[in-house]
Amino acid sequence: MERVEIQSVKQRFGIIGTSPLLNRAIEIALRVAPTDLSVLVTGESGVGKEFFPQIIHSYSARKHDKYVAVNCGAIPEGTIDSELFGHEKGAFTGAIDSRKGYFEEADGGTIFLDEVGELPLSTQVRLLRVLQTGEFIRVGSAKVQKTNVRVVAATNNDLLKAISEGRFREDLYYRLNTVPITVPALRERPEDIHLLFRKFAADVAVQYKMPAIALDAAARTMLENYYWRGNIRQLKNVAEQISAIEQTREISADILGRYLSETHISTPSLKGSAIADELNSERELLYKILFDMRTDINDVKRMLLEMRGFNSPTITPEPRKETMALLPSYVQPASDEYAESEEVFDERPREMSKADMQREQIIRALRRNGGSRRNAAAELFMSERTLYRRIKELGIEE
Repeated sequence: MERVEIQSVKQRFGIIGTSPLLNRAIEIALRVAPTDLSVLVTGESGVGKEFFPQIIHSYSARKHDKYVAVNCGAIPEGTIDSELFGHEKGAFTGAIDSRKGYFEEADGGTIFLDEVGELPLSTQVRLLRVLQTGEFIRVGSAKVQKTNVRVVAATNNDLLKAISEGRFREDLYYRLNTVPITVPALRERPEDIHLLFRKFAADVAVQYKMPAIALDAAARTMLENYYWRGNIRQLKNVAEQISAIEQTREISADILGRYLSETHISTPSLKGSAIADELNSERELLYKILFDMRTDINDVKRMLLEMRGFNSPTITPEPRKETMALLPSYVQPASDEYAESEEVFDERPREMSKADMQREQIIRALRRNGGSRRNAAAELFMSERTLYRRIKELGIEE
């Protein structure tokens, strides 16, 4: 897919960003658009999933027919079947007339089912029938009707987990997920965070006829390293708040930090990989490195005192080697004779750069976990993909 075509889509739909992950999602949408295959768009809340069914419809042969968007999570369970498939007069209390459902209205076009994971099981059965045969029955009717619609669904739920818990049909999942599109979270597109912030700040400035705010270098770094649990929606909210409240137009890290802390989600209570992603920042990693370094140095002091006979007269070779293997290279003695010499108290470790500290911490984590990147990443509070990238960047030989 040519870069020019992807850029054209971004301009048409107001999508901002240069992230390869974002470009890949747009590319898949463009490639699948001319077909009638069902598409499942996944991603966290606030990442902009709603743009992708619009892209698919606009670049399909159905672009001149109706596009109907339905928020499945906003419709009460008791009326969802009627909303989607229609009802006959007298089908239930309040049904004073017959009514077409969304699938009937969208005949020939595209229907977007947002938050499809919220559909009740009984409705899932009806939806599966539409996907398989193009047939549906209005509530209160026995007549089978046909519809020709393209279905694009979206969810921020883990549908595989919902399947295992009996809340979502596995056969429906595979029908919807013929072509998957994953929209990246904002923290996975750090190169786009400042671009989006500037766009939101500029929009507020134009709307209310005021100078646009700008971030200094420290504030920009803070912005790009923040977790952004609410994704683009949260970033826009922060940009609008600062623009409206602050009198100064040059925003420092101190000012920005107040608005980030006020959202109360810089350290959310999450489980599994969400916690790992949240703590995946250089600051958190360096805190852990420094804490471990302090522990290592205390261990070295205690070991050297034992070697000099203050606590125990002898030390067996094997425990000592095992202990030394766990220490970072910059505090390991070159030989046993050097370790037992008095000069070790006067020897200062070389000053390490931030990259050196990260490299040493990753090496030690890999050693402790037998070379397992997954376990090492969990210990370092980062995703396995981030660990793999840092291994490559730091030239670590596994």
